[in-house]
Amino acid sequence: MQALLDAQTRGEISGGKITAVVSSTPNAFALERAANANVAGYVVNHKDFESREAFTDALLQKLEDLNADLIVLAGFLYILSPTFVDRYENKIMNIHPALIPSFCGDGFYGLKVHKKALEYGVKLTGATVHFVSAEADAGPIILQKAVAIEEGDTPETLQKRVMEQAEWKILPEAVSLFCQDRLTVEGRIVHIQ
Repeated sequence: MQALLDAQTRGEISGGKITAVVSSTPNAFALERAANANVAGYVVNHKDFESREAFTDALLQKLEDLNADLIVLAGFLYILSPTFVDRYENKIMNIHPALIPSFCGDGFYGLKVHKKALEYGVKLTGATVHFVSAEADAGPIILQKAVAIEEGDTPETLQKRVMEQAEWKILPEAVSLFCQDRLTVEGRIVHIQ
């Protein structure tokens, strides 16, 4: 999320503006980051709801109240329900720290992704920005950027390099493309105009 806020400050997000940060936990550092950037922060605490459906309904209501055009899951680790995804089809972006379809899906997040890439022995990894679908990490791919794996990498060093060389660059770019209305989706294919 900080990469998006920084890109906005530098004027790299054209055609739109980050207007709100919504967290599912009240102590998320994202809320402090938002406040520091003069962006409104809100909490829809998933622990306040008895079911996933009730949480989804409350989250949908908050986003409707905010008149959200695009939702970016920057550090939001809660799997969204099909109802949520259907309501915002091709309007929810996520970034994954690998070149999808490698090392993705349920259970693949954070250092786990980099650990698996190193165990597998791939020579390239990277990051993927994609639209969110009901299946984890399976939506249409917007942008990808490759990052070389180096001899002696650890999951931590690889994670840092992927963030710096790929994630922090392509997520703001994808958001800007969306805000400029330059993305169209046909099936699984995202066209950039």
